[in-house]
Amino acid sequence: MWREVSRPGAAGFRPSAGHAVRRRPPRALSRQGAGRGGACAAAEGAEPVGMWRLARAGVRTPPALAALAAAGAGPGGHGGTEGWYEWAARSPPVHWAEGGLAALQEATGLPCWAAIAGGAALLRTAVTLPLAAQQGRLLAKLENLQPEIKELAQRLRYEVSVRGKQLGWSEKVARSHFARNMRRIVTELYIRDNCHPFKATLLLWVQVPMWVCVSLALRNCSIGALGSEVQEQFSSGGALWFTDLTTPDSTWILPVFLGLVNLLVVEIFASQTKMPISRIQRLVTNFFRAVSVVMIPIAATVPSSMALYWLSSSLVGLSHNLLLRSPAFRRLCRIPRTPSHSDTPYRDMLAALATKYSFRKQHL
Repeated sequence: MWREVSRPGAAGFRPSAGHAVRRRPPRALSRQGAGRGGACAAAEGAEPVGMWRLARAGVRTPPALAALAAAGAGPGGHGGTEGWYEWAARSPPVHWAEGGLAALQEATGLPCWAAIAGGAALLRTAVTLPLAAQQGRLLAKLENLQPEIKELAQRLRYEVSVRGKQLGWSEKVARSHFARNMRRIVTELYIRDNCHPFKATLLLWVQVPMWVCVSLALRNCSIGALGSEVQEQFSSGGALWFTDLTTPDSTWILPVFLGLVNLLVVEIFASQTKMPISRIQRLVTNFFRAVSVVMIPIAATVPSSMALYWLSSSLVGLSHNLLLRSPAFRRLCRIPRTPSHSDTPYRDMLAALATKYSFRKQHL
């Protein structure tokens, strides 16, 4: 079951001599023609329609961003006329997000605030919900794999102990052999069941860039980067207490609700895992708790359109987390049954959260 490892990298991957690495030659970018010129040419070649239509007069840059651009460097690493933030705000994915928002508003005729909330719900349901279901299947496989890993670890520990006594290994050498062979065994199990833990991060690698692109698209609409007419529509396209989507929420209602919803999502996801929590997992959970708190003052300084999108996205994410707890939905998504599976997940979740925070309160 185990192999003696005399030196690291003895059985490592060796590339074939016939394989050559082919590098793509770098593309020369024109700082003046690639960004502003392409956007203006697109605006002149088509009649602008919809709420997010491009202004024919060009792009108007706010003074703060102009100063940042003058002090920064371009995407190619050269000191130039635009900084990283401005470059990202003009990148193709952000323009695609602007086009998607425009198409949604045109097709539905919704006001600005409803188009933003509806777009967030549509993106989270169409893109991230399937990835969340895939993540649930992977985590269930990992949980079902833990008893086998524990049994193999006990057998390997016994075999290493016997072998160490025969060869006169020190305790340090025996621990090294055990750790290396255990890593090999666990990796083979991950490959066998197709459930490597790194695959569980796919949702994060898709959700975060999408969130950034939509946020920058809304920022462009709110500051007038797409024309004064779009900015005027946003300034009167809000609802309730946030009637002006171009200014921050002075009441802090949207930012505070955003922080509370994000914290609730983190706690629900943390209570979902019944496997032993490693130090790295605990650090990641605490990191997201800190991010949820830090997002409150950040959301209070950005336009209300961005804070509304963040809150809408978090609310949809919370509903997806609760939906993935449903036994019927888990069967629909073919998520394997696990030892921690419950037929009354919502009641158990409330009891776990109540026990956790009541215990903390008693020890304060």
